[in-house]
Amino acid sequence: MVLFLLLLIGGGILLYRNYQGQNITKYIQEQVQTVYDKFAPYSFKVVREKTKELGQEYSIRQYTIQICILGGFAAVVTYLYFYNLVISLIYVVLAIAVVPYLAFLRCKRVYSEFIFEQIQVYTTNVIMEFATTQSFVKSLEGVRDSGVLEDPVLSDVNQMIDMSYDNGSIDDSLKFMSEKYPYYIVKNMHQLFLQITKEGAQDTGESLENMQLDIDTLVESVYRDRMDRATFHKKFLQYGVMLYVLVMLVQYLLGRENYLELIKKGYVKVILHAIILFNSYFLLKGEKYYNENVGVE
Repeated sequence: MVLFLLLLIGGGILLYRNYQGQNITKYIQEQVQTVYDKFAPYSFKVVREKTKELGQEYSIRQYTIQICILGGFAAVVTYLYFYNLVISLIYVVLAIAVVPYLAFLRCKRVYSEFIFEQIQVYTTNVIMEFATTQSFVKSLEGVRDSGVLEDPVLSDVNQMIDMSYDNGSIDDSLKFMSEKYPYYIVKNMHQLFLQITKEGAQDTGESLENMQLDIDTLVESVYRDRMDRATFHKKFLQYGVMLYVLVMLVQYLLGRENYLELIKKGYVKVILHAIILFNSYFLLKGEKYYNENVGVE
């Protein structure tokens, strides 16, 4: 452990000497960004860029705090489990390695919430425009020109308009949008417009009003689900932390000396590692549930 600290200090001195006169923090940030651009999945880049546009991306300071919290928690817990600095150091590295995955999940949640809000705007405004124009394509053009939509939904609406004019019908454009955004309100609204177009319905006011009520009901349930998820997430994290503490309770009951003798046995170490890994997997699954599929039925 002492050797590792010496190497770390030596590396810091070399960095300072090699990049004296430059901002070392900026240099490290640039190197991290280079590695990210090279290896990050395309989906991560897309959702992260949109998160930045929405002003909800973490700052360097916030990421640093997250790293310190995860690394510090891993160091304290694993040392109290094994009383071994090498093992603790390995778990600290593993805990810090999870940070990019957590960032991806959080960005996906922000992106998913943004897309759902855009779909809500799309369906609501198309229905309102159709009540005036009685033309689906004209309704799309009205929503596009109103400035209420943003990419990628705006680009997809433009593609719908182009497809409708090219094909002389709305069938393919509706299919394209329904497959791109598989929300039931989108599919139901498109199905309604297909029926109106194919059957030539004259009085569509009641049907459109019912569709609008369905959208309002869904939006209400989605926002209620977000609040329930936030409450669940807080309790879930508290419960997850308590799972790590259970072995410490056993240590307290046995006494420190007896516990130190016990962990010298190989099978006990295996059990302790299994407990830590299982708890960590349990927490990551909970984070995945909390951050994914917001607003999707």
